[in-house]
Amino acid sequence: MHHPPLFDAATTVFSSRDTCDTLHRMVRTLDLLEILERFDRVKVVLIGDLVLDRFILGTPKRISREAPVIILHHEGQRDIPGGAANALANLHALEVRSLPVGVVGDDDHGSALLELLTARGIDVSRIIRAVGHQTPTKVRILGGGASSLKHQVARYDIESELSDGPWMTQLQDHIAEACSRADAVALSDYGYGTAPPAVLSAVQGHSRPPWTCVDSRYRLEEFVGVDGATPNLEELEGCLGGPLHSDEQITAAANDLRSRLEASFLLATRGSDGMTLVRSTDPPFQLPVFGTDQVADVTGAGDTVLAVLVASLAAGATPIQAATLANCAGGIVVMKLGTATVTRQELAAAIKTLPGELAL
Repeated sequence: MHHPPLFDAATTVFSSRDTCDTLHRMVRTLDLLEILERFDRVKVVLIGDLVLDRFILGTPKRISREAPVIILHHEGQRDIPGGAANALANLHALEVRSLPVGVVGDDDHGSALLELLTARGIDVSRIIRAVGHQTPTKVRILGGGASSLKHQVARYDIESELSDGPWMTQLQDHIAEACSRADAVALSDYGYGTAPPAVLSAVQGHSRPPWTCVDSRYRLEEFVGVDGATPNLEELEGCLGGPLHSDEQITAAANDLRSRLEASFLLATRGSDGMTLVRSTDPPFQLPVFGTDQVADVTGAGDTVLAVLVASLAAGATPIQAATLANCAGGIVVMKLGTATVTRQELAAAIKTLPGELAL
């Protein structure tokens, strides 16, 4: 799909009254917008645990006589790509040429997820259907009045970790083929078996792309050799074995983990406290939360951050520029209900609101 340019450099004119701060800000803004302009010319391989997010909607009917619970009148159902599939949906919304590699089960949920991706125009030829595997599915039950916002009242998960099988050889073949043509690789590990730390050898054993970044729910410290990582505060605390309170503690912990991973950078996401970027060669950089800290829904925000970060690196951004764009995307997506995505146009509008002191 063709879109008009996100900016027109020819129309950018500075008068004698423009301050140095404004000039500095505009140069930085133009740099970030130029990175966005390159999104549709880069290829990103996404390897990860594909999840189906299912939302069951209902309106309150009455209190049950059987138990002290609300009975909902069923209104409908909505399926959305989740987990690594949500990161994939974000790459597609950003108009990045994505090459997904993953596994779903030979069940109805796997069929539903593949149909969702295909309907968006995403190439699913490298997604394997494993016989006997249950596609990971997160079912959220939402209740509320007919004319009001619905809120989550319960959730149940259908989970099945992949066991060894012929799919593993297929997966490695798909990884080798896709990585040979990629500008960056994103690994999305939710612990279901598609993207274990061992998959790094398949990525690095061929024509290695310039950037490989990982988002791992439970075993980030095992991904030694990645270029970048995006833990949230809970995951960072899990890797370090204890609570982290101050900025100094978080920065020190992030740097320690980055060093152990032998990574170029690590971007720690901290909810309403923004993000902390630590790099191997530069001082740490703190990004304040973008927008407001009064969020609507954090579901899938980490997937959005990973997608925007890796797309930006693939498009030639430095880690600090990529982190700035990912921070903006995270601030946008948490203001949307449910599992959501961010577009290039939304990111462009967000960039233009950044204060001058964040100029790069």
